[in-house]
Amino acid sequence: MKIIETGLKGCKIIEPKVYKDERGLFLETFQVQRYKVEADIDNVFLQDNFSTSVEGVLRGLHYQKTKPQGKLVRVTRGKVFDVAVDIRRHSSTYGKWNGLELSDKNKLQLWIPPGFAHGFLVLSKEADFEYKCTQYYDPNDEGVILWNDRDLRIDWPKLNNIIISDKDAKGIGFRDLNL
Repeated sequence: MKIIETGLKGCKIIEPKVYKDERGLFLETFQVQRYKVEADIDNVFLQDNFSTSVEGVLRGLHYQKTKPQGKLVRVTRGKVFDVAVDIRRHSSTYGKWNGLELSDKNKLQLWIPPGFAHGFLVLSKEADFEYKCTQYYDPNDEGVILWNDRDLRIDWPKLNNIIISDKDAKGIGFRDLNL
């Protein structure tokens, strides 16, 4: 696999080796020792999640306040624009974001360390999104930063119709983040 630095401290793109032939393809999506040695991801994953969303759905920017989750994310069907925001106050990349396209075609994964906010926008008709988490989800510990926060200035792809949940629409501004 190939490891690509994002410019955010600890956040990495992982390009797995894909084996293709006339039968189809095979790729390894996670292996403890390889990810520890090659990607420096030495976290225990406690929960796997899966979502399906339609075009224009924007989920995020979500984070856990006191029990931050590291996430290894990928798209198994469709295409999304995926965003990680460093919200670790003492990080050299605090307040910076990285966005990239994840799809079933490019097979890329994104490692988002604990202490980041995360969100994605669905660019295809539908998208299936999978992620491994280093902490259990706790709805009472969840926070949401507004996806279109003026201070973060995330350059989301332009779509005619963005669909967000009520919870995400009521997110806070980055300046109001109190961790």
